[in-house]
Amino acid sequence: MFSKNQLGFFYMFISVCAFSLMDVIVKWSEAYPVGQVLFFRGFFGIIPILFLIPKDRYLNFYKTSRPFLHFKRCLAGLIALISIFIALRNLPLATVVSISFAAPIFTTIFSIFLLNEKVGFYRWLAVLVGFIGIVVISEPGLSNLNFYYIYPIIFCLGLSYVAIAIRKLSSTEPVWLIGFFFSFSIMILSFFTFYQNWIFPSFLDLFLLSMVGILGGLANLWLTQSYKFSEVSLVTPLKYLALVFAIMFGYFIWDEVPTMKTLVGASLVIISSFIIFRREMILKKTLPISRHE
Repeated sequence: MFSKNQLGFFYMFISVCAFSLMDVIVKWSEAYPVGQVLFFRGFFGIIPILFLIPKDRYLNFYKTSRPFLHFKRCLAGLIALISIFIALRNLPLATVVSISFAAPIFTTIFSIFLLNEKVGFYRWLAVLVGFIGIVVISEPGLSNLNFYYIYPIIFCLGLSYVAIAIRKLSSTEPVWLIGFFFSFSIMILSFFTFYQNWIFPSFLDLFLLSMVGILGGLANLWLTQSYKFSEVSLVTPLKYLALVFAIMFGYFIWDEVPTMKTLVGASLVIISSFIIFRREMILKKTLPISRHE
Protein backbone atom coordinates (compact mmCIF):
# COMPACT_ATOMS: atom_id res chain seq x y z
CA MET A 1 0.00 0.00 0.00
CA PHE A 2 1.14 3.53 -0.75
CA SER A 3 1.60 6.10 2.00
CA LYS A 4 -0.38 9.35 1.84
CA ASN A 5 2.67 11.30 0.68
CA GLN A 6 3.31 8.75 -2.07
CA LEU A 7 -0.29 9.05 -3.20
CA GLY A 8 0.06 12.82 -3.16
CA PHE A 9 3.15 12.58 -5.37
CA PHE A 10 1.34 10.23 -7.74
CA TYR A 11 -1.73 12.47 -8.10
CA MET A 12 0.41 15.59 -8.64
CA PHE A 13 2.52 13.81 -11.25
CA ILE A 14 -0.45 12.56 -13.29
CA SER A 15 -2.09 15.98 -12.92
CA VAL A 16 0.97 17.67 -14.46
CA CYS A 17 1.06 15.01 -17.20
CA ALA A 18 -2.64 15.56 -17.98
CA PHE A 19 -2.27 19.35 -18.17
CA SER A 20 0.80 18.94 -20.40
CA LEU A 21 -1.01 16.58 -22.79
CA MET A 22 -3.98 18.94 -22.87
CA ASP A 23 -1.65 21.80 -23.85
CA VAL A 24 -0.21 19.70 -26.66
CA ILE A 25 -3.67 18.87 -28.04
CA VAL A 26 -4.78 22.51 -27.82
CA LYS A 27 -1.66 23.59 -29.74
CA TRP A 28 -2.31 20.85 -32.32
CA SER A 29 -5.98 21.91 -32.74
CA GLU A 30 -5.19 25.25 -34.39
CA ALA A 31 -7.27 24.23 -37.46
CA TYR A 32 -10.39 24.34 -35.27
CA PRO A 33 -11.93 27.60 -33.96
CA VAL A 34 -11.10 28.39 -30.33
CA GLY A 35 -14.83 28.40 -29.47
CA GLN A 36 -15.23 24.86 -30.77
CA VAL A 37 -12.27 23.57 -28.74
CA LEU A 38 -13.66 25.35 -25.65
CA PHE A 39 -16.98 23.56 -26.18
CA PHE A 40 -15.22 20.19 -26.06
CA ARG A 41 -13.30 21.34 -22.95
CA GLY A 42 -16.56 22.19 -21.20
CA PHE A 43 -18.74 19.31 -22.40
CA PHE A 44 -16.29 16.48 -21.76
CA GLY A 45 -14.87 18.19 -18.67
CA ILE A 46 -18.18 17.60 -16.94
CA ILE A 47 -17.93 13.81 -17.28
CA PRO A 48 -15.30 13.17 -14.53
CA ILE A 49 -17.16 15.53 -12.20
CA LEU A 50 -20.46 13.63 -12.48
CA PHE A 51 -18.88 10.60 -10.79
CA LEU A 52 -18.08 12.69 -7.69
CA ILE A 53 -21.59 13.96 -6.97
CA PRO A 54 -22.90 12.27 -3.77
CA LYS A 55 -26.00 10.12 -4.24
CA ASP A 56 -28.03 12.28 -1.88
CA ARG A 57 -27.29 15.35 -4.05
CA TYR A 58 -28.34 13.98 -7.45
CA LEU A 59 -31.58 15.96 -7.49
CA ASN A 60 -30.26 19.26 -6.14
CA PHE A 61 -26.50 19.11 -6.78
CA TYR A 62 -26.57 22.49 -8.54
CA LYS A 63 -27.86 24.46 -5.56
CA THR A 64 -25.51 27.04 -4.10
CA SER A 65 -25.72 29.96 -1.71
CA ARG A 66 -22.95 31.87 -3.53
CA PRO A 67 -24.01 32.17 -7.17
CA PHE A 68 -22.35 35.55 -7.79
CA LEU A 69 -18.95 34.35 -6.61
CA HIS A 70 -19.33 31.27 -8.82
CA PHE A 71 -20.13 33.60 -11.71
CA LYS A 72 -17.01 35.69 -11.15
CA ARG A 73 -14.87 32.55 -10.80
CA CYS A 74 -16.28 31.17 -14.07
CA LEU A 75 -15.79 34.45 -15.91
CA ALA A 76 -12.18 34.77 -14.78
CA GLY A 77 -11.56 31.12 -15.61
CA LEU A 78 -13.06 31.51 -19.07
CA ILE A 79 -10.89 34.56 -19.82
CA ALA A 80 -7.84 32.61 -18.61
CA LEU A 81 -8.73 29.57 -20.70
CA ILE A 82 -9.30 31.56 -23.91
CA SER A 83 -6.00 33.37 -23.36
CA ILE A 84 -3.96 30.20 -22.80
CA PHE A 85 -5.55 28.55 -25.85
CA ILE A 86 -4.62 31.51 -28.08
CA ALA A 87 -1.11 31.65 -26.60
CA LEU A 88 -0.51 27.93 -27.11
CA ARG A 89 -1.44 28.23 -30.77
CA ASN A 90 0.84 31.19 -31.49
CA LEU A 91 3.87 30.87 -29.20
CA PRO A 92 6.41 28.14 -28.43
CA LEU A 93 5.09 25.65 -25.88
CA ALA A 94 7.95 26.20 -23.40
CA THR A 95 7.46 29.98 -23.55
CA VAL A 96 3.76 29.74 -22.66
CA VAL A 97 4.36 27.28 -19.82
CA SER A 98 7.23 29.39 -18.46
CA ILE A 99 5.11 32.54 -18.24
CA SER A 100 2.16 30.59 -16.78
CA PHE A 101 4.30 29.82 -13.72
CA ALA A 102 3.96 33.52 -12.83
CA ALA A 103 0.34 33.09 -11.67
CA PRO A 104 1.29 33.04 -7.93
CA ILE A 105 2.89 36.48 -8.40
CA PHE A 106 -0.42 38.02 -9.44
CA THR A 107 -2.27 36.00 -6.78
CA THR A 108 -0.04 37.63 -4.16
CA ILE A 109 -0.90 41.10 -5.49
CA PHE A 110 -4.64 40.32 -5.70
CA SER A 111 -4.64 38.96 -2.14
CA ILE A 112 -3.74 42.43 -0.87
CA PHE A 113 -6.87 43.99 -2.35
CA LEU A 114 -9.32 41.07 -2.26
CA LEU A 115 -8.34 39.28 0.96
CA ASN A 116 -6.82 42.24 2.87
CA GLU A 117 -3.60 40.32 3.37
CA LYS A 118 -0.35 41.97 4.37
CA VAL A 119 2.55 41.19 2.06
CA GLY A 120 6.03 41.40 3.54
CA PHE A 121 9.47 42.06 2.13
CA TYR A 122 10.21 38.54 0.87
CA ARG A 123 7.01 38.21 -1.13
CA TRP A 124 7.43 41.68 -2.63
CA LEU A 125 10.97 40.64 -3.59
CA ALA A 126 9.50 37.51 -5.18
CA VAL A 127 7.01 39.62 -7.14
CA LEU A 128 9.86 41.82 -8.44
CA VAL A 129 11.98 38.82 -9.44
CA GLY A 130 8.98 37.25 -11.17
CA PHE A 131 8.23 40.38 -13.18
CA ILE A 132 11.86 40.56 -14.29
CA GLY A 133 11.55 36.94 -15.42
CA ILE A 134 8.40 37.73 -17.43
CA VAL A 135 10.13 40.68 -19.12
CA VAL A 136 13.15 38.51 -19.99
CA ILE A 137 10.92 35.82 -21.54
CA SER A 138 8.71 38.32 -23.36
CA GLU A 139 11.46 40.65 -24.61
CA PRO A 140 11.48 39.23 -28.16
CA GLY A 141 7.76 39.82 -28.37
CA LEU A 142 8.01 43.33 -26.95
CA SER A 143 10.77 44.33 -29.33
CA ASN A 144 8.97 42.88 -32.36
CA LEU A 145 5.48 44.02 -31.25
CA ASN A 146 4.29 40.39 -31.02
CA PHE A 147 1.08 40.96 -29.07
CA TYR A 148 0.60 37.21 -28.52
CA TYR A 149 2.99 37.47 -25.56
CA ILE A 150 0.25 39.33 -23.67
CA TYR A 151 -2.04 36.29 -23.64
CA PRO A 152 -0.04 34.15 -21.16
CA ILE A 153 0.02 37.19 -18.86
CA ILE A 154 -3.77 37.56 -19.17
CA PHE A 155 -3.96 33.85 -18.35
CA CYS A 156 -1.95 34.46 -15.17
CA LEU A 157 -4.21 37.35 -14.18
CA GLY A 158 -7.35 35.26 -14.71
CA LEU A 159 -5.91 32.23 -12.96
CA SER A 160 -4.83 34.40 -10.03
CA TYR A 161 -8.38 35.61 -9.48
CA VAL A 162 -9.59 32.02 -9.86
CA ALA A 163 -7.24 31.00 -7.03
CA ILE A 164 -8.65 33.76 -4.81
CA ALA A 165 -12.25 32.86 -5.69
CA ILE A 166 -11.71 29.13 -5.07
CA ARG A 167 -10.07 29.96 -1.77
CA LYS A 168 -13.28 31.75 -0.77
CA LEU A 169 -15.66 29.19 -2.29
CA SER A 170 -13.92 26.20 -0.72
CA SER A 171 -15.08 27.29 2.73
CA THR A 172 -18.68 26.40 1.84
CA GLU A 173 -18.75 24.70 -1.58
CA PRO A 174 -17.61 21.17 -2.52
CA VAL A 175 -14.87 20.84 -5.12
CA TRP A 176 -17.10 19.01 -7.59
CA LEU A 177 -19.67 21.84 -7.58
CA ILE A 178 -17.00 24.48 -8.27
CA GLY A 179 -15.69 22.37 -11.15
CA PHE A 180 -19.17 21.62 -12.51
CA PHE A 181 -20.21 25.26 -12.76
CA PHE A 182 -16.96 26.11 -14.54
CA SER A 183 -17.20 23.33 -17.14
CA PHE A 184 -20.92 23.93 -17.65
CA SER A 185 -20.44 27.66 -18.20
CA ILE A 186 -17.65 26.99 -20.73
CA MET A 187 -19.89 24.55 -22.61
CA ILE A 188 -22.89 26.91 -22.77
CA LEU A 189 -21.03 30.10 -23.68
CA SER A 190 -18.76 28.47 -26.26
CA PHE A 191 -21.74 26.80 -27.95
CA PHE A 192 -22.92 30.22 -29.14
CA THR A 193 -19.81 30.48 -31.32
CA PHE A 194 -20.97 27.59 -33.51
CA TYR A 195 -21.62 29.99 -36.41
CA GLN A 196 -17.92 30.89 -36.52
CA ASN A 197 -16.97 28.22 -39.04
CA TRP A 198 -17.04 25.20 -36.75
CA ILE A 199 -15.53 22.18 -38.48
CA PHE A 200 -17.01 18.69 -38.43
CA PRO A 201 -14.14 16.62 -36.98
CA SER A 202 -12.93 13.25 -38.17
CA PHE A 203 -13.18 10.34 -35.74
CA LEU A 204 -9.55 10.77 -34.66
CA ASP A 205 -9.95 14.53 -34.24
CA LEU A 206 -13.17 13.98 -32.29
CA PHE A 207 -11.29 11.71 -29.90
CA LEU A 208 -8.44 14.20 -29.45
CA LEU A 209 -10.79 17.17 -28.94
CA SER A 210 -12.80 15.23 -26.37
CA MET A 211 -9.54 14.50 -24.53
CA VAL A 212 -9.07 18.26 -24.02
CA GLY A 213 -12.12 18.19 -21.75
CA ILE A 214 -11.44 14.85 -20.09
CA LEU A 215 -7.77 15.63 -19.40
CA GLY A 216 -8.61 19.13 -18.14
CA GLY A 217 -11.34 17.83 -15.83
CA LEU A 218 -9.23 14.97 -14.49
CA ALA A 219 -6.13 17.15 -14.05
CA ASN A 220 -8.03 19.56 -11.81
CA LEU A 221 -9.45 16.70 -9.71
CA TRP A 222 -6.08 14.98 -9.42
CA LEU A 223 -4.48 18.27 -8.37
CA THR A 224 -7.04 18.59 -5.57
CA GLN A 225 -6.48 14.96 -4.54
CA SER A 226 -2.74 15.55 -4.39
CA TYR A 227 -3.15 18.40 -1.91
CA LYS A 228 -5.62 16.27 0.05
CA PHE A 229 -3.31 13.28 0.52
CA SER A 230 0.11 14.86 0.86
CA GLU A 231 1.86 17.80 2.46
CA VAL A 232 1.68 20.69 0.02
CA SER A 233 5.38 21.46 0.53
CA LEU A 234 6.28 18.02 -0.83
CA VAL A 235 4.18 17.89 -3.98
CA THR A 236 4.00 21.49 -5.24
CA PRO A 237 7.57 21.54 -6.70
CA LEU A 238 6.50 18.71 -9.03
CA LYS A 239 4.42 21.20 -11.04
CA TYR A 240 7.66 22.51 -12.58
CA LEU A 241 7.95 19.23 -14.47
CA ALA A 242 5.48 20.88 -16.85
CA LEU A 243 8.36 22.95 -18.26
CA VAL A 244 10.40 19.80 -18.91
CA PHE A 245 7.44 18.23 -20.70
CA ALA A 246 6.83 21.44 -22.67
CA ILE A 247 10.46 21.54 -23.87
CA MET A 248 10.32 17.85 -24.86
CA PHE A 249 6.96 18.03 -26.67
CA GLY A 250 7.84 21.34 -28.31
CA TYR A 251 11.13 19.96 -29.64
CA PHE A 252 9.95 16.56 -30.89
CA ILE A 253 6.59 17.67 -32.33
CA TRP A 254 7.14 21.26 -33.53
CA ASP A 255 10.97 21.50 -33.66
CA GLU A 256 10.86 24.26 -31.04
CA VAL A 257 14.13 24.92 -29.23
CA PRO A 258 13.77 27.22 -26.19
CA THR A 259 16.03 30.27 -26.29
CA MET A 260 18.46 31.12 -23.51
CA LYS A 261 16.23 34.08 -22.62
CA THR A 262 13.27 31.75 -22.16
CA LEU A 263 15.27 29.44 -19.88
CA VAL A 264 16.74 32.32 -17.83
CA GLY A 265 13.36 34.03 -17.52
CA ALA A 266 11.67 30.73 -16.61
CA SER A 267 14.27 30.19 -13.88
CA LEU A 268 13.52 33.64 -12.41
CA VAL A 269 9.77 33.01 -12.51
CA ILE A 270 10.20 29.59 -10.85
CA ILE A 271 12.44 31.08 -8.14
CA SER A 272 9.85 33.81 -7.59
CA SER A 273 6.92 31.42 -7.24
CA PHE A 274 8.99 29.15 -4.99
CA ILE A 275 9.77 32.07 -2.65
CA ILE A 276 6.06 32.89 -2.48
CA PHE A 277 5.28 29.22 -1.87
CA ARG A 278 7.77 28.98 1.00
CA ARG A 279 6.50 32.18 2.65
CA GLU A 280 2.92 30.91 2.41
CA MET A 281 4.03 27.72 4.15
CA ILE A 282 5.88 29.60 6.90
CA LEU A 283 2.87 31.85 7.48
CA LYS A 284 0.60 28.76 7.38
CA LYS A 285 -1.82 30.26 4.90
CA THR A 286 -3.84 28.53 2.21
CA LEU A 287 -1.69 28.23 -0.89
CA PRO A 288 -2.79 29.54 -4.24
CA ILE A 289 -3.89 26.82 -6.61
CA SER A 290 -1.10 26.23 -9.09
CA ARG A 291 -3.34 25.62 -12.07
CA HIS A 292 -7.07 25.14 -12.22
CA GLU A 293 -8.65 25.29 -15.64
